Amino acid sequence: MGMPSRGTRLAVCAVLAGGLLTALTPAALATPAQAAPAAVADDPVPGHEGMPDDGFADEPESEQDDLSGSEGAASRVAPPDPLTTPIAGRASDFRLVAGSSLTGLVNDLDAALPKQGLTELMEQANRPAGWEGDCGGAGMYGPDLAVNHRVCWKSDDATSKEWIPQAITGVSDAQEDEDWGTSNAEPIAVASYDDYNPNRSDYTAGRDNCVQESASDACNEKGIRVSFFNQATQMYRHVLLVWPYVNSKDHISFDALHAREGKCGSSVTASCAAQNGIHAGGMVWYGNYLYVADTANGMRVFDLRKIMDLNPDNDAEANDPTPDGLVSDVQDKKRVGRQSNVWYSYGYRYVMPQVATLKFSTAKNGKTTADNECYSTGRPKASYISLDRTDTDHLILGEYCIHRAHSDSTGRVGTYPMTALTAAVEGAAGTAANADLAYGLPVGVSFNGEDLWQKMQGVTRYEGKWYFHRSNAYSTGRMLQATPRAGGTAELVGNPKVLQSSIGPEDFYLAHGRGDGFAPQLYSLGEHAPDLCGACKREVYSYNMSEVISDFGS
Repeated sequence: MGMPSRGTRLAVCAVLAGGLLTALTPAALATPAQAAPAAVADDPVPGHEGMPDDGFADEPESEQDDLSGSEGAASRVAPPDPLTTPIAGRASDFRLVAGSSLTGLVNDLDAALPKQGLTELMEQANRPAGWEGDCGGAGMYGPDLAVNHRVCWKSDDATSKEWIPQAITGVSDAQEDEDWGTSNAEPIAVASYDDYNPNRSDYTAGRDNCVQESASDACNEKGIRVSFFNQATQMYRHVLLVWPYVNSKDHISFDALHAREGKCGSSVTASCAAQNGIHAGGMVWYGNYLYVADTANGMRVFDLRKIMDLNPDNDAEANDPTPDGLVSDVQDKKRVGRQSNVWYSYGYRYVMPQVATLKFSTAKNGKTTADNECYSTGRPKASYISLDRTDTDHLILGEYCIHRAHSDSTGRVGTYPMTALTAAVEGAAGTAANADLAYGLPVGVSFNGEDLWQKMQGVTRYEGKWYFHRSNAYSTGRMLQATPRAGGTAELVGNPKVLQSSIGPEDFYLAHGRGDGFAPQLYSLGEHAPDLCGACKREVYSYNMSEVISDFGS
């Protein structure tokens, strides 16, 4: 007898999951479609009316893009004169408050789906990474800093139009001893956002456009995924970040991470609010929590103890039974969440649901941010984040800005005690996490005829000094250093020394080395795929922190 069809295997799994060990007759095996009525009853109604309004504001178009701007090419060729008057940061502008509790929703998902720990996930890492010399030519790097470690992605990730790497963190952020459980993987985590959604669904006229056979599996806005890299095996694995909700049939489900779900009245257009994604320009792993920057809103928080496994037997061709009596399917890359009594995840084995939200409480400045403008007062943008462990643990948050004629700031940064953030994550809705410091960036320095201190993609603070990554389109970026201005003024003063970094430089992660005895490493990554410029590459890389300090002369 040949192998039963996939539909037959699904039916068998569903029977076993319900605890019924009765024998299946040949007739029963031949007609697994008996579940169709229940499946129809479980379908969310057209338009995703079951998806609640999450209350998240939309991000500016082309967030953190050096070449963005509706003002056109003229504004980029002839930018306004560099700012000469420094601005002072106001810590009160950076205040965060906990959003509505997601605990019940996450607990319902936990009960419905199998769960996996990060140590086990690292052992299941399935994608080989290149290491050091395996990464080939080093033309993406500038001449001022010697690259110590290099990690390069599998070819489809290195060239993907869909997934753009942005943020980086790792086990050194997670805990002081740099030892996650019993694993020697010393994980590094990189977040990427979905930037390519051809032929997006029209929710009103035909919500299933993206699941039609002719549609690309890139059609849906998949939001954010995190890639966990195992340093011991040099393998990595993707995890899809998701938002839990109760669908229109009162069943727990999840969707990909979006700034807003939205609906379109007709075809999806640039002005339509359907599935507006977030950028995830920064990420910090601290304890069990993963903090992900949401530019317009604050931070989304995830719990590494809540990683759901939709393919426990590691056989993608066979749908797996789930604890709630349904099954999960990791072959269909066009569906997500619970649909027709089957769990989907855009083809990913692992999903991690959001467990908390930290939202800015300060009102927006009121002026436009459509072209990456920033202002000296009002709600900041959460463009990038990192962790400072050199004294009392603090999260650092900063803004990506482009100086336009009508904006008055090239960016601000603020710091939060991690004790305050943890208390807000674990506290009731409305619990506040206040910043204890805020600074305006240095001013008065030109670079290629524009402000040097703008277009920041990453920041970290180490032993009292601040380090920034400035992007430069498809040319070599810059690393900058600054110190607080003497006298208590909430401003930073820039080191006149400027170092060439990589092309497409992004977020920072400081591996302090105190747990494993290695020299401190300042990690970052490149975002640009090779087709964008001759030397463009996507790599994770590190510099010896001692050399960075020495090259800046302090």
